[in-house]
Amino acid sequence: MVALGGGHGLYASLSALRGVAGELTAVVTVADDGGSSGRLRRELGVLPPGDLRMALAALCGDDEWGSTWSEVVQHRFRSEGDLHGHAIGNLLIVALWELLGDPVAGLDWVGRLLKAHGRVLPMASVPLDIVAEVELDGNISIVRGQVACALTPGRVQAISLVPEDPPARPEAVAAVHEADWVVFGPGSWFTSVLPHLKVPELARALHETRARRLVTLNLAPQPGETDDFSPQQHLEVLRQHAPDLSVDVVLADTGVVDDLDALEKAAAAIGARLVLAEVAAADGSPKHDPRRLASVLDEIFLQKR
Repeated sequence: MVALGGGHGLYASLSALRGVAGELTAVVTVADDGGSSGRLRRELGVLPPGDLRMALAALCGDDEWGSTWSEVVQHRFRSEGDLHGHAIGNLLIVALWELLGDPVAGLDWVGRLLKAHGRVLPMASVPLDIVAEVELDGNISIVRGQVACALTPGRVQAISLVPEDPPARPEAVAAVHEADWVVFGPGSWFTSVLPHLKVPELARALHETRARRLVTLNLAPQPGETDDFSPQQHLEVLRQHAPDLSVDVVLADTGVVDDLDALEKAAAAIGARLVLAEVAAADGSPKHDPRRLASVLDEIFLQKR
């Protein structure tokens, strides 16, 4: 199985999938330009490591080794100096990149150290910038950078990448071709999920693969990026960015669907059947519960074998 995305959304997906997938690969966006990742990217010219680090942390086991190392790589320094805000895992990953000269080899070494239940790959070989068309009060403006896109006061209409034709990581392309399932989302729609469809070679693999495709919808709109978006609007935007991409299953939490008919039509428009289930955390927060999500995903995968 291949899971696409970045940040907290991919973390939730991987936390569920690692319990039900035989062989699991995360293909992670590399466009972050904020915080610790942004600082390392600007200073050293490396891929932003933060989303890659979070994916590795999500793949850690539930035993003492896994839980301890997950906390270690996620730990951030708090100080009055230059280390403030840096995540230990980011520094570890970048150190291995410098020593080994290969981003994938470095991530594989971290994965072995953490005893990760899966592999983490960057979607592209170079750092990327997201460029968004943003509508505000009837006017369209151009915003560049993941942080700027996420914090924009307007509504994002479409995205593109700089460079326009970035080289995909061949390992990521191969993983998509070899997969039985490809899982999109949940996550920041314009800055974590859709960018994969803007890397030409990776997008081609996502269209050509024999794998079944599943989209896990978000539990709540994201301020700035998807203000007031309904679940069906997420699917409509996906279709706009990849009109020829067919999807087999759309998974949505029962508690976020206000217009079932509209969502079913949006799912059918991309070739998918809609599955409704309780996958949100029981405390009411807009987070997916890993155990609930894993149980539902396992049922879906078993039905299609």
